Amino acid sequence: MKKLIAFDLDDTLAITKSPITDQMAEVLAQLADYFEVCIISGGKFEQFKNQVIDRLEISEDKLTKFHLMPTCGTRYYKFDLSKNDWSLVYAEDLNQQQKKLIIDSLKQAATELGYWEEKPYGDIIEDRGSQITFSALGQNAPADMKYVWDPDSAKRFAIRDYLAPKLEGLEIRVGGTTSIDVTLAGIDKAYGMKKIIEFLGIKKSEILFFGDRLQPGGNDYPVQMFGIDCLEVSKWQDTVLALKAILHVCD
Repeated sequence: MKKLIAFDLDDTLAITKSPITDQMAEVLAQLADYFEVCIISGGKFEQFKNQVIDRLEISEDKLTKFHLMPTCGTRYYKFDLSKNDWSLVYAEDLNQQQKKLIIDSLKQAATELGYWEEKPYGDIIEDRGSQITFSALGQNAPADMKYVWDPDSAKRFAIRDYLAPKLEGLEIRVGGTTSIDVTLAGIDKAYGMKKIIEFLGIKKSEILFFGDRLQPGGNDYPVQMFGIDCLEVSKWQDTVLALKAILHVCD
């Protein structure tokens, strides 16, 4: 029996960088009546809060059922009832030397391969503490532009392959729709799942994970390789349909 349902965020729970719909908010609220709920994705904590948590109409007690793992599981936040706020459980931060190397290498790779945008929508490279994220069109680019920029991930795989010899000992993952995430080696979504297993005292077999990038090289792939049951989706509507089926069985 499953005890935890875990999710990627963009294109699994919501359109990239957009708030979840009323329908998704309602289903997630119902899901917390039966399961622990984990969200693990490349975005930062504020993105999780804006896209998901602020859209939920649930009690503070029920918020304790939600586990937030931004920046691909390099950080973990849990709701603390005594503080009435989210508390950081751990953070696997990069040091300043590592950050500089990653940022310089990302800019060099994108420039030499012809993928550096001169007029981006917001920052192209963002320091998220435990993760450096490259967003080809800028963090705030419209979703429709993002979806057509690199639909087969070929551009980002080219950047990743360019970076590999320069960033040995670091983890480089293709994520989102236009992004590349870089973290400490071995710190990925599988690492986050291991941490939540330890925290909740559950087994791998008691987790079901939803993601849209389960293919080799995708940032959800480590979860599948870790041996957790996974369900691949391509859009948030797929997730809603599957969750409604799960809730129907629970009722």
